[in-house]
Amino acid sequence: MSRLERAVLVGLCRHRFGRIEVDEHLEELGLLADSAGAVVVGALVQERGPVHPGTLLRRGKVEELARLAHELQADLVIFDEDLSPAQIKNLEKDVEAKILDRSGLILDIFARRARTREARTQVELAQLRYLLPRLTRQWSHLSRQVGGIGQRGVGETQLEIDRRIIRRRIARLASDLKEIEKERGERRKRRSAVPRVALIGYANAGKSTIMNLLTGAGTRVENRLFVTLDPLVRRCERGGRAPFLVVDTVGFIRKLPHHLVASFRSTLEEAAGADLLVHVVDSSSVALADQMRSTRVALDELGHSDDPCLLAFNKIDRAPAGLLDRLATEYPDAVFLSAIDPSQADLLETRLRAGLLAARPADALVPTAASIRTAWALARGSDS
Repeated sequence: MSRLERAVLVGLCRHRFGRIEVDEHLEELGLLADSAGAVVVGALVQERGPVHPGTLLRRGKVEELARLAHELQADLVIFDEDLSPAQIKNLEKDVEAKILDRSGLILDIFARRARTREARTQVELAQLRYLLPRLTRQWSHLSRQVGGIGQRGVGETQLEIDRRIIRRRIARLASDLKEIEKERGERRKRRSAVPRVALIGYANAGKSTIMNLLTGAGTRVENRLFVTLDPLVRRCERGGRAPFLVVDTVGFIRKLPHHLVASFRSTLEEAAGADLLVHVVDSSSVALADQMRSTRVALDELGHSDDPCLLAFNKIDRAPAGLLDRLATEYPDAVFLSAIDPSQADLLETRLRAGLLAARPADALVPTAASIRTAWALARGSDS
């Protein structure tokens, strides 16, 4: 069994009162590292001051980071910021460890978790778009030869060939993804007669647990980020009542790489096309407000911020009582539950059916004899 990579996390405190926020973000970065298969052995924060264009951290902090990585025998240093190719190269030289930024880490997790053809296509497309501007780093061994006798231009020539290959592959993947999106659209049309509820929210808020509660789907549940990449659609048919579909989707996250947002747009559209959105919130999280904001921003980017939406505060068994009272006052129409408790299923289903009825009024057959009376009632309703 191979040894887990040992990781040191690095954060940047950009303003005077931001240390609490930075600590929260590093905790989330630690969860990401765990999802990628690394073990976090230490952390370092640059409190305040200007960033260095070549290394992001100031010179003294780079030296401190190098000492810390050496003492903890770290193989990997993960930054909670996006780094330029030059910054990664300089840091790897100074720290003598592999350097990874937040976007690179998330892409690695998605690559590990992709199972279906659509997810694999989306991930590869995002990875190549991320890699393209960073290719100079991949060919540093050839660039050292440039200028030598018999070697002039070899590095540049190889680099251009590589870029051309990657651009060609990106175009092919984008074309494949359009075909997959078309197939998904056709499947969505076939299901349009049945009402749909989509579970959305921040990663690790408990969407998959709620899916299992409502449908008995047996979806894999872990205390890790991005366990679910592909949208899962299951029928809720409890108690012999009319069925509706439940869609479990990929979770949102702060600073989700824009390459991934673009590549996973069709997956997110599966949720945005639902009759009712259920915004699942982890009520036990200290970063609750930030997570709710990140989800709303993502929905706004998709153009669905005004769609019918039910707030569902999950994990109330782990939340402070005072916080729940405040949330109940601030969001009186929300539902509060613990999805690991089977007795909560009826409460949630009742609220979902009420939300679907409001969002998608049922058609009613009117006898011919009553048509004049019905028309009069509708006219009176429109006048009032």
